[in-house]
Parts: sequence; structure tokens; C-alpha cells
Amino acid sequence: MNTLELLNQHRSQRDFTTQPVSTETVSQLITTAQHASSSIFLQAYSFISITDPALRQQIAAITTMPFIQQNGHLLIVIADQHRNATLARQQGLTPELLGGADRFLASVEDATLASQNLITAAESLGLGTVVLGSVLNDAAKLIELLRLPKLTMPVFGLLVGYPNGQNELKPRLPEAAVHFTNGYQEPTTYTAALADYQQTLQQYYQARSHNARQADFTQVIRGALLSKTPRRELLSVLQQQGFLNEAN
Repeated sequence: MNTLELLNQHRSQRDFTTQPVSTETVSQLITTAQHASSSIFLQAYSFISITDPALRQQIAAITTMPFIQQNGHLLIVIADQHRNATLARQQGLTPELLGGADRFLASVEDATLASQNLITAAESLGLGTVVLGSVLNDAAKLIELLRLPKLTMPVFGLLVGYPNGQNELKPRLPEAAVHFTNGYQEPTTYTAALADYQQTLQQYYQARSHNARQADFTQVIRGALLSKTPRRELLSVLQQQGFLNEAN
């Protein structure tokens, strides 16, 4: 499979076999992740492998997703300006600006780009992955569990393993909805394309082999708006971690 085919066939995997991901493979994936683009080359991210079963169970409890306790290799992806701040202090520099909005966004971007490299590399080796935003259900607790210092922040989790079967390919929005020329286009300019997508996604949800349901894209949005997410405290947690404070 060439790179374009590999990327176009991406599926999130939540069910993995008992075959462990070797230490050598994990190291190979991290090395590949490190070759992603990085804002002004600060490389402001870290990965934490979770190998302690008790710790993994506590993280699974935060996510409320039992499958996280089971198979696969669990990584927590960290936006990390702490390392750079430490090195700056050693040089007699004042590192507070590393907690500003621009540097925080850059660290999240670095972490995300590196993670996408890791995901693509994993899938090229026959592994499957799923991104776990749910680790932020209790960000303060996760920070405590992982002993994260100031100027670090968990971004999401990654579960990597050998797939136990294959999910159906979920249809994406049409290009007209995400690709514009010389300026933003309102959704009213591509109504027909959206209507076709609504129908396509509805058919996908109805026909898929696991968790079939009646839904379309509008209902996905509705669910996101009505969910009583515990992640609304993230701003205060970010500030406690030294990010986005006015002094920065």
C-alpha cells in the first residue's frame, strides 16, 4: 500500500489482540514521530508510555472507556514547554513567555504533528490506533497521576496495538466543505454537497457492523453541544500549569 492509500484507509481501532507491541517497535514509532515538523524547532512535546497496570486502570477510569484497560500500548501525549524552560533557566534566561498563548499553541501543534507521524508509521507496520481525547475528562487528576510539572499539559492519549478485525471506513465531509479558494466560504454555498454527505453518513451509521444507529452529521454536532462534558475546567487547569496567564 502506498502512502496515499495508507492515509485514505485510516480507521480508529478500539479492539486489539493480546499480541503486545514490542519495546523496539514503540521506540521505532517514537523516533518516526520525532521527525515531524516543529515550530521553530522547539520540539515542545513528550510521550509517556503507560506500562503500570494500576496506573492504566486509573487512566481508563478517567476516560470511562473500559477497553483502555485491555490490550494495546497506551501513550499519553504531552504539550511540553517545561524542558525548554529548564534549559532556558540554565542559560540565565527568563522562560515565562513559553507559557504564552502562542507558545502553548505551538506545543500543541508540535505534539499533534508528531502524533500523526506516529499513527501513520504504526499503520504502515500493520498496527491500529485510536486517539483518546477522553483522558482530559479529569485533566487535573491526570496531571497528578503523571506528576506533570508546570508548563506541561496532556493533549490526548494514543492507544496502539494489533487490530482484532477491521472497522468500516467512516465517510468524511466533502472537499467543498473543507477546501476553499482565496477566502472562507459559508456553508450556504455548498448546501447540496452537505445534504449528500448527511445521507451518506446516515447510511454508514445504519449499516456498520458494530454500534449501528440512526444518526447523521447534524446529530453528531448536536451530541457535542448537549454532552455534559467535564472538560469545561480546562482553562483553569491550563493556567494552573503555567499557560495562558496574563503575566505571560
